[in-house]
Amino acid sequence: VQLQASGGGAVQPGGSLRLSCAASVSLSTINTVAWYRQPPGKMRELVATTSIGGRTNLVDSVKDRFTISRDNAKNTVYLEMNNLKAADTAVYYCNAIFIRPTGAEDYWGQGTQVTVSS
Repeated sequence: VQLQASGGGAVQPGGSLRLSCAASVSLSTINTVAWYRQPPGKMRELVATTSIGGRTNLVDSVKDRFTISRDNAKNTVYLEMNNLKAADTAVYYCNAIFIRPTGAEDYWGQGTQVTVSS
């Protein structure tokens, strides 16, 4: 299983970016796809999730600004980020969790840098 994260870049405060996480397998086989981020000098933190059946969840700090969505035909999950703030600066990673009979397996993409600065 491979996850390819892309779409990061440098933007000014208030700007927007759309991150993409392209999976090498059908999204219908993945129980949960999540976006995490790791700000400079801090721990990695959960940002948003989307699960089989379309259920989504975003953490409070981004709930009014970010949207997570999926295109099953393209095996891709998106993170639409609007009204970006300096505090959103981080490396963003996508993560996929499979629930197998033997237990849970998870896979990580390589990360994409988001820098919000004036």
